[in-house]
Amino acid sequence: MSAPSEQDATTDPGTAPAENSPAAGTRVLPADLLERRTECPFDPAPGLERRRGQGAVQPLPLLNGGRAYLVTGFEEARAVLADRRFSSDRVRYREATQMPPEEAAAQAAAIERGEPVCPAPIEARTDGMFIFMDPPEHTRIRRLLTGQFTVRRMKALEQRITEIAVEHIETMKTAGTEADLVPAYALPLPSLVICELLGVDYADRARFQENTAVALNSRSTPEERARAGGELYTFISELVAAKRATPADDILSGLIHEADPPLTDAQLIDVALVLLGAGHETTANMLALGTFALLENPDQLAALRADPDLIDTAVEELLRYLSIIQLGVSRIATEAVTVGGVEIPAGATVVVATPEVNRDTRHWADPDRLDLGRERASHLAFGHGVHQCLGQQLARIEMRVGFAELVTRLPDLRLAAKAAEVPLRNDMLIFGVHSLPVTWA
Repeated sequence: MSAPSEQDATTDPGTAPAENSPAAGTRVLPADLLERRTECPFDPAPGLERRRGQGAVQPLPLLNGGRAYLVTGFEEARAVLADRRFSSDRVRYREATQMPPEEAAAQAAAIERGEPVCPAPIEARTDGMFIFMDPPEHTRIRRLLTGQFTVRRMKALEQRITEIAVEHIETMKTAGTEADLVPAYALPLPSLVICELLGVDYADRARFQENTAVALNSRSTPEERARAGGELYTFISELVAAKRATPADDILSGLIHEADPPLTDAQLIDVALVLLGAGHETTANMLALGTFALLENPDQLAALRADPDLIDTAVEELLRYLSIIQLGVSRIATEAVTVGGVEIPAGATVVVATPEVNRDTRHWADPDRLDLGRERASHLAFGHGVHQCLGQQLARIEMRVGFAELVTRLPDLRLAAKAAEVPLRNDMLIFGVHSLPVTWA
């Protein structure tokens, strides 16, 4: 649940503008770092593979004339994500990937001369985009959310998640012997769950799913993202107002009525935007892409069917192997820091290439092979440090149930198209497949 959402920048002066969205930033990254190949859809983009052996931390020229640093080593990535000298704050600091050419070139020249790159003069953040905050502002909102994502609440959800999975599989079977797994199963399962958690009417799901897709599409224009962000903001504003007037047993109601001091409406809207967008996009794509990977690795699928107890390690291996956050996450050095023997100057943007980090040959043997029996080792699919994914336990439960029920109730599940014909989400911040045609006897 670490994928960001956007909103209309005019709604709150502390919120990052739409043109500074992560989706917009991908336009200045070399395409070979982002677009995976149809013949190898589960491997990192070819540009990442070509950079193997060139250092765990590498200079990364950007298409706007700026320069960043690419981190591909596992230990180096953990070091960056755990180091408070690397900022997540997208209001105070500017990423090189978000700059127009003139500004990017000027910043690169200033960094080269050793001149300080100062943050924006903001005394306090008034928004709630906690994924783009540093402590202590991040700490307060994160603590409030941790109090809502309790172990009790997550465990209580497991039975409900199973009911949702079984219901959708049985609906697929009743309808015939073929389906597109994305709309029939992978998307509704986490969408229903996050709607129930936040107290969103599932009938309204199209309103946030369509606009979230626009916000996360790297090919959307600034105007399209602004429109989608505005509609999302209006939708969540109405929801916050309804929960303030009539609370229920859901996370949003808890944030409204239990936070002390209380969160503002603007903060609540931002938090809900992040949770709602991340809560369905990430797990939905893991379920679809993970099923695709299992179908293309029949020996591993057979091992899982033969030993259902493999499911926990299978989920962790699929998370490592697929690493669906396109390229990864970024940070900005607030002072000069040496990582992996490379000095990263103050003000420089650092891109942690999660798909390649999770294939580090120094950390895993034969990392390009899907091995559900692999001895479990830590991965960075959920990030690391203070920004490690808040909803990771929920995502694990959804995947554990989602994969287990699918392979058990459809024992002869197979692709209904050639693998090369499955459309990949190379245009989206969250990698996966746009559709997955499957069939069964």
